[in-house]
Amino acid sequence: MEFVIITGMSGAGKSQAIKVLEDINYYCMDNLPPALLPNFAELCTESTKDVDKVAVVADIRGGIFFKDLFNSLDELKNKGIKYSVLFLEASDDELVKRYKELRRPHPLSTNGTIINGILEERIKLSEVKKRSNYIIDTSNMKLGRLKEEILGIFLEGKISHNLNVSVMSFGYKYGLPHDADLIFDVRFLPNPFYIEELKYHTGNEALVQDYVMGFEDSNIFLNKLVDMLDFLMPLYIKEGKSNLVIGIGCTGGQHRSVTIANKLSDILTSKDYRVMTSHRDVIIK
Repeated sequence: MEFVIITGMSGAGKSQAIKVLEDINYYCMDNLPPALLPNFAELCTESTKDVDKVAVVADIRGGIFFKDLFNSLDELKNKGIKYSVLFLEASDDELVKRYKELRRPHPLSTNGTIINGILEERIKLSEVKKRSNYIIDTSNMKLGRLKEEILGIFLEGKISHNLNVSVMSFGYKYGLPHDADLIFDVRFLPNPFYIEELKYHTGNEALVQDYVMGFEDSNIFLNKLVDMLDFLMPLYIKEGKSNLVIGIGCTGGQHRSVTIANKLSDILTSKDYRVMTSHRDVIIK
């Protein structure tokens, strides 16, 4: 039997996650007190019905019962019941935004602000996160992308690294991106802006990409950038980093940076990283 425990930050998307698993024929239960996990798993195992895939949500809503989670996980292991833990999280700012939009109180903010509840919950869940098999940060994810990620793990068996990677192109003339962890300047590459037939196109189009990548320096740079990220990203994951924003900049953010950002995203995706690509300064015609 496949037994999945969904937990994580309130407002991070656990309800959506269990709906996705329900759609692919998991027997699902929301808000199960952690102390009941072993009994529930045994009940499913002994059921006369064909129950071979089970998913439950166990989170901070269990109140004082949530402290029983580790004991329950140990008991599952001792009973020979294999399980996996899916942990969903999101940034503080995004969680605050979601709660304000829903106009609902955070379960731990009864005597304080939303952010205080979020910070308290992070502390309570820190050890749970460390014991999780899969971690998905939904800060910048739309529902469709979260669904793809969950289906990739539990339907297709494709496991992404526990690191959300945002690759962003930008133009230096419009300023540096404030949230970038790593910034790379590609203004040394030949500029399609000065080619009349390319000037009003972008790096999202094949003709511009073919021009930019037609130079040896472009390919050497991209290969060296990937080599460096192959070294850095496992270290970021080991350190516990869950979000990495990579900025690729050129003069106007239309051609070179967009091309390199797209190429880099394709390569990182092929390495099973969870990648989102954005082009901050591309002019939409």
